[in-house]
Amino acid sequence: MPSPNILFILSDQLRRSALGCHGDPDARTPNIDALADRGVRCDATNSTYPICVPYRFSLMTGQYAHSRQVPGIEWRMSPTERTLADEFNEAGYETVYVGKWHLAGGHGPGLFKRPVPRELQGRWQKWFGFEFRNSFFDTAYFEDDNETPIQIDGYQTDGLTDRTIDYLTNHRDRSRPFCCVLSVEAPHPPFEAPAKYQDAWLKRDITLPPNFMIDSPVDDNCGGWGSRLDDDARESLIANRKVYHAMVENLDDNVGRLMAALEQSGDLENTIVIFTADHGELGGSHRLRSKQYPYEESAGVPLILAGPTMPQGEVFTAPTNTEDLFPTLLGLAGIPQRDPANNPDHASREPLPGENLAPALRGQQLPPDRLGVMLEFVAELRPPAPFHTSIWRGVRSHRFKYATFGGLGRGMTPWMFYDLENDPYETTNLIDDPKFAQDMAAHHQFLRDEMVRTGDHAWLGEACGCESLNEWTMLPVRG
Repeated sequence: MPSPNILFILSDQLRRSALGCHGDPDARTPNIDALADRGVRCDATNSTYPICVPYRFSLMTGQYAHSRQVPGIEWRMSPTERTLADEFNEAGYETVYVGKWHLAGGHGPGLFKRPVPRELQGRWQKWFGFEFRNSFFDTAYFEDDNETPIQIDGYQTDGLTDRTIDYLTNHRDRSRPFCCVLSVEAPHPPFEAPAKYQDAWLKRDITLPPNFMIDSPVDDNCGGWGSRLDDDARESLIANRKVYHAMVENLDDNVGRLMAALEQSGDLENTIVIFTADHGELGGSHRLRSKQYPYEESAGVPLILAGPTMPQGEVFTAPTNTEDLFPTLLGLAGIPQRDPANNPDHASREPLPGENLAPALRGQQLPPDRLGVMLEFVAELRPPAPFHTSIWRGVRSHRFKYATFGGLGRGMTPWMFYDLENDPYETTNLIDDPKFAQDMAAHHQFLRDEMVRTGDHAWLGEACGCESLNEWTMLPVRG
């Protein structure tokens, strides 16, 4: 069997629960749902570090963001990093990148229509990219090393999908398989969609989740737009949620167009399609907006895989995180995993901390034998943003969500503990419930062990019977 094509569709700020196949009663996502029906839908996939830049770093390198101290934004990936494109290039694939990159560094309007230098494009062979835009009706991309912007006529998601369809149908090298990433900003703010979607959704009633505008254990040091929302924000949040649905419906229509184009060109039967997101959107859940938090609406993202060798209509329930994607994509394509200890050709390659889930997704072996996966927030450089003066680490297991929080000269200590099996909307924090002390201790120990295994130097405070990790003290100031 020839090597499969890989089409990786990356949406921005799409919470898992916003899709019909994941239970949203209002969602209009028939094409994404159909993709799940003919493939594997993952029910517990997490954005390890739920904000744009660090997710993209981990996707491209397979490494935890704490290994490079990646902050939430305003960070440039070194051109010496070995990327996903390098692996696929060496395996004989044609590699194609379309859309938002967000790994070239900097922030602000000056970057909106500035090209990403070729040396910072991660060695994707064909490039139709831009750093980021956050304006859906005024987006331009750049081709390869050409500094002339190519303006999209109309809505960004439509235009980037057009570009992808055109290249894969009419211009790619058909002597080789392709690995193509389509990275769209929808449904990231600003909340705006083509009129036919937006007008229809604004007229509809929508179902609000049980945790909408409920109080949450947010530490005051989270700061900025991470602070609790007032009741006055309720109506604007509901309007934003409606337009968010409109953006997701438009994204779904474009997924349908992509699948139809691949089928018409004869490529669909040999293409593994992966649909996911970099993080979610709180949208008023827990009185919060945006992302950054360990809550399900923020860290919980979709992951759907369909195509040759993938079972149909299966649900994968084991927890996964961002670092699992890199080795899993290699596994899906049949590319050998990194083995620097035993393979001389891999001696200079950094080991991958995540798991190759391809055999488990295909039903060929059991899921990894691990309690869960680690989550994190490493650093934030922007004073108005949440976690500018604090950090967190957490664990998502099959049943529970555990998170620790600290900063300002104190180690991270227990912050949240939720029973997701009986409380999927995380409305009751069990952090002080003695009935769950043993479960919490197991999660704290797992977190501590994962921090050691992956070289995380954050200060984890003493808790749950575990000694502190990486504790530091302030040196006296000399007069």
